[in-house]
Amino acid sequence: MQFEEMKARIRSLHEVAAWPEMLELIERVGYRESLSVWDYPRIACTAVGGDAAMALPAAAAIFCSLISIHLVDDMLDLDPRGDYRRLGEGRIANLALAFQAAGHRLLDDSDLPASTRSALQATLARMALGTAFGQGLDACEVTGEEEYWRVVGEKTPPLFGAAFRMGAQIAGAPEAVAEGLDRLGCILGRLVQVSDDLSDALQAPAGADWQRRSNNLPILYAMTAEHPDRERFLALSGRVEEPEALAAAQKILLSSGAVSFCAFKMFEFSKEAQSLFQRLPLASPEPVALLLETHLTPLHRMLASVGVEEPAALALG
Repeated sequence: MQFEEMKARIRSLHEVAAWPEMLELIERVGYRESLSVWDYPRIACTAVGGDAAMALPAAAAIFCSLISIHLVDDMLDLDPRGDYRRLGEGRIANLALAFQAAGHRLLDDSDLPASTRSALQATLARMALGTAFGQGLDACEVTGEEEYWRVVGEKTPPLFGAAFRMGAQIAGAPEAVAEGLDRLGCILGRLVQVSDDLSDALQAPAGADWQRRSNNLPILYAMTAEHPDRERFLALSGRVEEPEALAAAQKILLSSGAVSFCAFKMFEFSKEAQSLFQRLPLASPEPVALLLETHLTPLHRMLASVGVEEPAALALG
């Protein structure tokens, strides 16, 4: 299985092999076909006519980057479930740096031409800087929807865009195709961020997103949109550690239109992604088409779990 081969490649780095905490974090990560962002390099590589095996260095680099991002994000969000709670902020910060460096090491693959290695390193570095900038913005409370979309645009899309671009680069695709796949990944990054916000807002017990309410789209909507339960939601959302208050606040997310609004934005992003995808000159478009379809499945499942059987019925206007 390519996923296990990718993990083995990461573990083969001397420092990683000797570092129990890194090995633990690697082994803890599971695999969801076509939904794991480290799968994007393989999908892009095969879509432009390359061999899936060629994408392993890029997939491993994205895998390491994602762990690094999550370790830092948990600290910035003060997530009570974050690994920094048990290992300490200093050690987790060091582990995040180690995973970031491991990603760059893994791209220095002697089987790749020097020009390709250079392009991949530049893409990974640009992604890491862009994501860090976005995480810095997200560490502060946003003031409204316009600022929310600015923060999301900086924080999430760079990783998804870079994962697609690297797969295209490693297969030697023309720059225009790599750029198009990068833009496609950025759109999917926005879709995934809204999906994650919605999932986090509806989970029980309350997740870390309720501690910085305006940085979560459905919570922000229920706090700021005009609806009869707005004042009640503002009061309830401040005490979601109480199960009854959380349940009542989550009901208002449904009744206020917050869930409908998020579903609408996700379908909007999906439509934008489909339009761009249809214009891309791909040798084998099927893997990308499957990816786009797969990304809507969690939305349908989640909406069904809260009693909405027809997501299309949520389209606004």
